[in-house]
Amino acid sequence: MNAMHHCSQTIHEVSKYEPFDRQGTVLAIPAPKDIYGQDSIGWGGTNNRGFTVKSAYDSHNTRSHPIEGDWKALWSWKDPHRIQTFMWMAAHERLLTNYRRSKWGVGVSPLEWIFKNINNQVLDTHNKKWSTIFMVACWHMWTWRNKTIFEDHFQRPNDSIFKILKMVEDINKYTQHPLNIHQCNTVFIGWNKPREGWIKLNCDGAYKDSLGLARCGGLFRNSDGRWIKGYTRKIGTCDALFAEMWGMHLGMQLA
Repeated sequence: MNAMHHCSQTIHEVSKYEPFDRQGTVLAIPAPKDIYGQDSIGWGGTNNRGFTVKSAYDSHNTRSHPIEGDWKALWSWKDPHRIQTFMWMAAHERLLTNYRRSKWGVGVSPLEWIFKNINNQVLDTHNKKWSTIFMVACWHMWTWRNKTIFEDHFQRPNDSIFKILKMVEDINKYTQHPLNIHQCNTVFIGWNKPREGWIKLNCDGAYKDSLGLARCGGLFRNSDGRWIKGYTRKIGTCDALFAEMWGMHLGMQLA
């Protein structure tokens, strides 16, 4: 009863100083204990709590607005991942071109050009999709450009168009092969009992983005599978990994 009263009092105190959308984040942080040692000031952008310029830059970028685009069309392309990643970097203007080094983002965005070609079906043939030709060609041109700059003895192939179309043909053959058709396999998951005389803890945590809330729970069972004790808890606002850690933390406390 005292614990519930203390929890309600804590929520009331937090609501005085934090806006509603931040209260859940604060409540998801475990309360400090003496066994954890004294508090110290640390930078949240790194694992060791030490400040770096790179972590500050990364933190600033994560707060920026996401770039709008037809990303589903890009990531639904089921072929070499390195080409998808290359196109994603190009759409985000992350490729270190001479133009970007001199202008740093000033100019025409490649977004419209990229997605117009990815979604272009007018140029499709009976056995080749234009989106595949376009992305493979862009990837090859970028690769050859880099080798020309950084490799002294590299020479661009004279049959560049043939090499591009050959890779497109290989991709089409691979994706259309019967052995490469994506199939759904059923995976049966079961509970493995502990050794005799032992008690096993199973715990989990989850975060629902639409509600901005996380929960965790767990249960204890013996070697016969008999339920001994269980628990659940509403955490607050955190990611799924943090919620799972909360589940382990509470389970170890009850153990």
